[in-house]
Amino acid sequence: MGARGEAGRKSGMMATLRRYLIAGLVVWVPLAITIWVLSLLVELMDQSLLIVPPQFRSDALLGFHLPGLGIVLTLAILLFTGAVAANFFGKRLLLFWESLLGRIPIVRSIYGGVKQISDTLFSPDGKAFRRAVLIRYPQAGTWTVALVTGSPEHEVTDHLGFDQVSVFVPTTPNITAGFFLIVPRTDTIELQMSVDQALKYIISMGVAEPPRPPGRPERHPSGTDPNPMPSPKT
Repeated sequence: MGARGEAGRKSGMMATLRRYLIAGLVVWVPLAITIWVLSLLVELMDQSLLIVPPQFRSDALLGFHLPGLGIVLTLAILLFTGAVAANFFGKRLLLFWESLLGRIPIVRSIYGGVKQISDTLFSPDGKAFRRAVLIRYPQAGTWTVALVTGSPEHEVTDHLGFDQVSVFVPTTPNITAGFFLIVPRTDTIELQMSVDQALKYIISMGVAEPPRPPGRPERHPSGTDPNPMPSPKT
C-alpha cells in the first residue's frame, strides 16, 4: 500500500510539473517568436543606415550602435518617396523610370511582375485579399479557407465563363506558400471573418477560430449536435 501511494504521489508530481512546463511554454513561445521577428525587422531596416555617411551614424556620434534608427530612416524614405510620387512631376519621373527599367530584358521581367503584384495588393481600389471564402478543396466533401484575389478575364472566361473567382489557398503553417485556383462562384461560401482572422485561423491549423459574428445565430447544417456522444456499447 505504501509503495502504491509513493508511486501515485510521484505520478501526480510529474503530472503537475508537466502542466507547469506546458503553461510556461504557452507564455514564452509566442513572446520569444514575437521578439525574434521584431529583431529581424529592426536588423533589416537598420541596413538603410548604410546610405548615411559613417561620421553621422550613431556609432560615431554616441560611441555605440543604437538599434531602431533604421526604422525611422526607412519611414522617412517611404514618406518622402510617396510625397514625390503623388505629385504631377513625380508621376512623370516615375513613368520615365519604369520605361527605362522596361528596356532591360531580365530586369523588365522581374520588376514588371513584382510591380503588378504590389499594385494589386497595396492599391486602395484593389479587391485582392479583401475577402475570405470557403471552397471545396482538395476534393469534394472537404473544405478549406481561401482568399479571393479577383475574377478571371479574357482567355480564361472564354473557356469557363464569367461566373468564376480566383482564390489563393495558403498552406499551413507557412502562409507565404499556397495554391492558386479558379473555382465557380457558386462553389464558394462568403465568410464574415476578416482576412487577418482567416490567416490566423489557417496558421493555427484551425485552433484559433474567429468568434461568431455578432447577431449571427448558432446553427448546424445537419440540425444535430456537431459533436455527438458515442453510443454506449451493448
